[in-house]
Amino acid sequence: MRVAITGASGLIGTRLVSALRDRGDEVVTLSRSDAEGSVQWDPMAGPPPAQALSGAAAVVHLAGENIAQRWSASVRERIRSSRATGTANLVAGIEAATPRPAVLVCANAVGYYGDRGDELLTESSGAGTDWLAEVCVQWEAAAREASTLGVRVAVLRTGVVLDRNGGALAKMLPPFQAGIGGPVAGGRQYLSWIHADDLVAFYLAAIDDARYEGAVNAVAPHAIRNAEFSKALGRALHRPAIAPVPRAALQLLFGDMAAIVTDSQNVECGRAGELGMNYAHPELDEALSAALRR
Repeated sequence: MRVAITGASGLIGTRLVSALRDRGDEVVTLSRSDAEGSVQWDPMAGPPPAQALSGAAAVVHLAGENIAQRWSASVRERIRSSRATGTANLVAGIEAATPRPAVLVCANAVGYYGDRGDELLTESSGAGTDWLAEVCVQWEAAAREASTLGVRVAVLRTGVVLDRNGGALAKMLPPFQAGIGGPVAGGRQYLSWIHADDLVAFYLAAIDDARYEGAVNAVAPHAIRNAEFSKALGRALHRPAIAPVPRAALQLLFGDMAAIVTDSQNVECGRAGELGMNYAHPELDEALSAALRR
């Protein structure tokens, strides 16, 4: 089948492109750059060229401004608009395509739920009320507009991705490798995670399986408290993991962006279980070891 992907050069995009091509699919990438083999598209400038989407069986939308940076007013607006406006422009491109793709699979984040302490969160749980949750709500709403065009829409609310080459894990590694890692902000907050291999499997399943519709929590079977995650990462690296990182230090270093690691989201993979997702890395210790070997 023919699959169009935005954000194909990112951490998950590169893995997904490889997985699709390995199984014989044709992949069309949409990118701001004019890289050879890509269709040039600036998500903020308007819809993508209709011909890039016409005849595609599926569209996967991964593009968006990096959240892991200090949130100044201008950065907040870039993060919000890249998701809300960028996704709306993509849907406009889908509308203009002939024939239209059958499915849109859109990234999202467990930040949708906000800071919820120990509450067990399922796909039917309400959204949070903080700024990042509001961004996730707008992002998801823009994607769901494609359903009015007869397109199946699946939204993957993703936890912390375990891949040593990027994302949160890559940022954690230097202090832990130096033996100065440890629990963050008391360590009681829940962290919902997923190995990168399993996240790619979620995207492939959402492309192929018509039962993937609406929101699906793309997380491992068991969320874990930050303190336990820190111990597991220390074990995987054969380093101590006892140096606490106070909330105030994170706030000083990262500003409001520190909420990414201090907020608590105990997210359940309810629909994934119902849909028969077969995890390659369901347990944290093995998942970390696999992520660090790659």
